[in-house]
Amino acid sequence: MDTFVLLGQGLLTAMQPMHLLYALIGVTLGTAVGVLPGIGPALTVALLLPVTYQLDAAGSLIMFAGIYYGGMYGGSTTSILLNTPGESASIVTALEGNKMARAGRGGPALATAAIGSFVAGLIATLGLAFIAPAIVKVALSFGPAEYFALMLLAFVTVSAAFGDSALRGLTALALGLALGLVGIDLQTGQARLSFGVPELLDGVEVTTLAVALFAIGETLSVAAAGHRTPDTVEAVKGSLWMSREDWKRSWKPWLRGTFIGFPIGAMPAGGAEIGTFLSYAAEKNLSKHPEEFGKGAIEGVAGPEAANNASAAGTLVPLLTLGLPTTATAAIMLAGFQQFGLQPGPLLFATRPDIVWGLIASLLIANLMLVVLNLPLIGLWVRLLTIPRPWLYAGILVFATLGTIGANPSAVELGMLLVFGLMGYGLRRFGYPIAPVVVGLILGPMAEQQLRRALAIGQGNPLVLVHSWLAVTLLLLALAALVVPMILRARGRGQVLNQLQANED
Repeated sequence: MDTFVLLGQGLLTAMQPMHLLYALIGVTLGTAVGVLPGIGPALTVALLLPVTYQLDAAGSLIMFAGIYYGGMYGGSTTSILLNTPGESASIVTALEGNKMARAGRGGPALATAAIGSFVAGLIATLGLAFIAPAIVKVALSFGPAEYFALMLLAFVTVSAAFGDSALRGLTALALGLALGLVGIDLQTGQARLSFGVPELLDGVEVTTLAVALFAIGETLSVAAAGHRTPDTVEAVKGSLWMSREDWKRSWKPWLRGTFIGFPIGAMPAGGAEIGTFLSYAAEKNLSKHPEEFGKGAIEGVAGPEAANNASAAGTLVPLLTLGLPTTATAAIMLAGFQQFGLQPGPLLFATRPDIVWGLIASLLIANLMLVVLNLPLIGLWVRLLTIPRPWLYAGILVFATLGTIGANPSAVELGMLLVFGLMGYGLRRFGYPIAPVVVGLILGPMAEQQLRRALAIGQGNPLVLVHSWLAVTLLLLALAALVVPMILRARGRGQVLNQLQANED
């Protein structure tokens, strides 16, 4: 009953006129960047961090969440009409969705993706509202050792869950941890790695690093790729609506995708792409029309898209309750919380329930806005695909630079933006994930502080780190987070690769 009361109070917060405006801006921007190939919600939120620095905390976070949800919606449009997934989570949608578009059924494919996303988002958001308080009750009993184990779990999670190689993820994480050492040591008061530069005494700004790695790095990567053959957009032919048979074949995959995607997104070792792979495999095995898979089966669009959006809500469970980011966008949202002096975790539910429950309730409103925006405006989203790439990325570069200067007017900050941007390009060039660097910078100092506290309590005895069942459980989860994603990816992608080979044959 308390959850219903808190959710009702959150709805009152979310339905304030300014917060509704922030939500509308967020879902519109999110859908637009989801449609545009190569520009994801993580890049957009990173660009907006310096711009929202002086704005309302609740409104800005509601906008960030709207961008996250909108990006998940918009990615399906690109996958279906362009056969170019904007994000890894949309890869599976392209398999069947683009075949449907080529067969003149692009409208039903877009409709089942939008409605499935709405159903999944609604159920998963309610799941978030009811599961989060239970996790918070457990997390309130954490001491320094448990918090350090939790940080270790976060480090392993982002290293193993992002990219194709855990070793490369750990290397990227080490870069972030090294950057987290820059500044004044909070316990001794000594300057570390500042090299005599006064601006570095406060440490590396998370906003500058995020904008540089995601925006500048992506722009340089696209520029280095040079000219390429223009993409062909499949025209939307016939009716946008679904037939009775389409509804009959879609509603079960929507529900199955939701219940596959949400728990996987909520797991510390989760990630949207894993849920979509498993949902696709499940629908192929359960379908009464398996022969249509690879030729445009509507179940292959409905299930993975529902899993995709359910995992987005699931991702917010570890982020809000434990401060654990399991996607790149969640990592940037964590930086957004810290920008306003907020630390996601159990204490946030006690100290700022208005922001937490307002954010959760806003997801219900954003979900409704998205289903209203997506289908009627499909023509507008398709036209966005015609924007020349040089114009698009030149605008991103200018916006990123001006935003950083506006938030931190310093030549040193601008130089760091360039250096980190080059680093972001280098990481992309050699296949290293970006998110672990940001997570290392954010959580590294916190992990160091909790480790020092735990060792001080245990008088230097390292066994204090495993003195409780909670700490041991979190350390075992960290071990599982290293192994499980590799097994799930190998299994899910193996099935998708077999499908692709079967299509070619």
